[in-house]
Amino acid sequence: MKVTIFFGSKSDTQIMQKAADVLKEFGVPYASYIISAHRAGDLLAETIAKEEEAGTEVFIAGAGLSAALPGVVASHTVLPVIGVPLDGGKVAGYDSLLSVVQMPKQIPVAAVGMDNAANAAYLACEILSIKYPEIKTKLVAFRKRLQDEIRADLDPQVLG
Repeated sequence: MKVTIFFGSKSDTQIMQKAADVLKEFGVPYASYIISAHRAGDLLAETIAKEEEAGTEVFIAGAGLSAALPGVVASHTVLPVIGVPLDGGKVAGYDSLLSVVQMPKQIPVAAVGMDNAANAAYLACEILSIKYPEIKTKLVAFRKRLQDEIRADLDPQVLG
């Protein structure tokens, strides 16, 4: 069991760290790489193959601007790829959001919200839970904790 995280620039580290934090919380081993789909395509393809051989079962790829990285990763694997559109600047990340959700037919990429690397990791855990009961157990407990926290704060007089 393993997840591999890709992102195209060091400037994306802080956002993509959130995916690593969730995977750590659920005890899912991961590897992470900064590899540009445009500037190092051959290295990216080699790394995808190497990580598949090392047991990766889900890929997470975060990218801004044209957001080619998730689609390029998907073009080199038949394993699930979760794209994280990143806010790259002038158009508030809408370019990357549209790039990730508008993948060509037959080569899908799952998409989460803008800069939401944590949700990508939660989705990766859900995918892994199909095969790994220990991850499913942790997800069920996590969801129960979320509900219990809301229940503990429940105040029927909120609006007085």
